[in-house]
Amino acid sequence: MNRRKKLNQILKANAKKASAKLAPKSKDKYISKADRAKLEAEGGQETVVSSES
Repeated sequence: MNRRKKLNQILKANAKKASAKLAPKSKDKYISKADRAKLEAEGGQETVVSSES
């Protein structure tokens, strides 16, 4: 009984991991604080340039 239970447990775990890989990702990719500041600075420059034109 124990051997069969352990094998089923391993197979279920592997199936769960495989289905999790195929599932769509709900979270966005992590962007570090420095990168966010850099993107914000670039975005700020674009708005300044467009308002001057």
